[in-house]
Amino acid sequence: MQGYAPYIIAEWIEGRLLPGLKQPSRIDHILFDSRKLAFPDTTLFFAITAGRRNGHEYIHDLYIRGVRAFAVSEEPDLEKFPEALFIMVQNTVEALQKLSANHRKQFNYPVIGITGSNGKTVVKEWLHFLLSPEYRIVRSPKSYNSQIGVPLSIWQMEADDQLGIFEAGISQPGEMDKLEKIIQPTLGIFTNIGEAHSEGFSSHEEKICEKYMLFRDCKTLIYCKDHEVIDLQIQGLL
Repeated sequence: MQGYAPYIIAEWIEGRLLPGLKQPSRIDHILFDSRKLAFPDTTLFFAITAGRRNGHEYIHDLYIRGVRAFAVSEEPDLEKFPEALFIMVQNTVEALQKLSANHRKQFNYPVIGITGSNGKTVVKEWLHFLLSPEYRIVRSPKSYNSQIGVPLSIWQMEADDQLGIFEAGISQPGEMDKLEKIIQPTLGIFTNIGEAHSEGFSSHEEKICEKYMLFRDCKTLIYCKDHEVIDLQIQGLL
């Protein structure tokens, strides 16, 4: 994978560089779970705070293990990490999303975006099975379709891929707008609508409209026209 220079990443995520004495020449890998560290020399760790989990608490351990690049939202003690490169941002999840969105812009091959209440992963894997003999495909691992999972999936895109297949899942209004900017699909698949994650929406109609945002710039959208609720909403949005 072709990596990016830290100053380019800092620009993409709208961060402020706090360079150390020995900063990495490029970033190839991104990480938010310290347990999954594999390539410390070329990894950028995003210190994500969510609930009781504060990623900033793992910086010291990762520094000892060789990581030298960190995206943070809390001011670090630079004296404790003299060789580390820190990129200060307001929100590390949003920074991760911005990074992947800019990475996505480097490629112009077709990308399929899949959403719906159920069946996203099944459809993705089915398409991969059918198309992989003809195309080199990059796709979401497992069910990586969340606000963090989608950026991690998109980061896998490489120049020698020929097709991308990514799924997007939401639980409340405002989330799909962010995921669409990351995936930027050229072809969309709307699987269905059901009760999954309905607690975040006032109605099926609202949830359909929110999910449809993934397809706002798609050249082609595939869905079941026999599903009257979906068809009625989509026809009204076209």
